[in-house]
Amino acid sequence: MQIEDFIKSFAEQFEDTDPSEIKAGTKFHDLEEWSSMIVLAVIAMVNINYDVTLTGQDIKETETVEELFNMVKSRQG
Repeated sequence: MQIEDFIKSFAEQFEDTDPSEIKAGTKFHDLEEWSSMIVLAVIAMVNINYDVTLTGQDIKETETVEELFNMVKSRQG
């Protein structure tokens, strides 16, 4: 699992945000497009791509894309 692939998949969940704006250190909660629908899309993407189950609380507890990546990586079998 590479962070670059995770960032690309994460960025694909946004329709109006330029993917180049999303980097490891991006505070995703601050993105203008961030919404409950994107939260659900990210949870689904992580489940499908990485076979890891995230909760809304997990998303709230992480601030940057890299922190979310590290959480997902730590939960992989």
